[in-house]
Amino acid sequence: MGKDPVSVLVTAIGGGGHGEQILKALKMVNNGQYRLIGADMNPQCPQFALVEERLKIPPASDPGFVDAVLEGCSRFDIRAVFHGCEPELLAYSRARERFADNRILLPINRREVIELCMDKSRSSAFLESLGFSPPRFVLAASLEDAAQLDFYPLVVKPHVGSGGSKDCFVIQNERELRGIMLFLGASPENLILVQEYVGTPEEEYTVGVLHDLDGRYLNSIAVRRELKSALNLRISTSNRSGRKELGQRLVVSSGISMGEVCSPTQILDTCKKIASALDVRGAVNIQGRMTSEGFKVFEINPRFSGTTSIRAMMGYNEPDVLLRVHLLGEKITPDFSYKHGMVLRNLVESVV
Repeated sequence: MGKDPVSVLVTAIGGGGHGEQILKALKMVNNGQYRLIGADMNPQCPQFALVEERLKIPPASDPGFVDAVLEGCSRFDIRAVFHGCEPELLAYSRARERFADNRILLPINRREVIELCMDKSRSSAFLESLGFSPPRFVLAASLEDAAQLDFYPLVVKPHVGSGGSKDCFVIQNERELRGIMLFLGASPENLILVQEYVGTPEEEYTVGVLHDLDGRYLNSIAVRRELKSALNLRISTSNRSGRKELGQRLVVSSGISMGEVCSPTQILDTCKKIASALDVRGAVNIQGRMTSEGFKVFEINPRFSGTTSIRAMMGYNEPDVLLRVHLLGEKITPDFSYKHGMVLRNLVESVV
């Protein structure tokens, strides 16, 4: 007889975020290895149809959030918990000792890495200090601060908490900059990241670098984003800046990514060096564009990617690899092989 399946909880599985991506990736492991339990704050979450047991939990901002998750872990004999959104990542990071005390694997990065990467100005300064040349940026409390970058176009967004390009804007002149800074409420208490717009959408990549939870490098992968549909575009506007090298349209991607799984050597080498400098434990996702000056990184997400299931389809299943290493005691050969190719997405309807 085989071993009993390992019970794994994935939270925030609804809403099209990385929780759903992790769930889809683990569903692809079809050898009966895992018993999947899904949690979400929405009782009508359509992804509940994909799991063996369902758990309704409060939002991560609720003081009882961690208690509710741990109660569910006890009820279903959970051995590993995957977060599905950034607020949950922060909540789990702050309560990691409670999960360890209950012998529950929490595959997340060190708290210092999480907090550094989720602050886009700090992570940009970190890259700059190591010579990785990110897009030029300024942390602005006012229009006068933002005007230090006296060139256009610019990308303006909150310096924390703008996952999926929320509250992100492409700015092409001072009048637009003035309006957006006012709209976002820039102040010393509400600092705004103003960043150089770089490259073209055809050269945008989302790159995963995977280490085990002891910091040992395992593998890396890139997805060259396909930015042509309403699903994966947050912003698409005509380029009026006069800078023809940026293409006809200025584009900001959404959190729903798709594209070509590939292994561009220069980009992967750069991202592996960044992950090593961060001392990553687990997954990290690095976003940037290839330019004439090299790969320009504009965001580091210290978590699983919105392309986790796409990668898993090609044989690069990050959540499965971490479970195999840390729960099942397997040895994984670094730089294991995976397939390359284009993976596209569309909408799927569900009757709930």
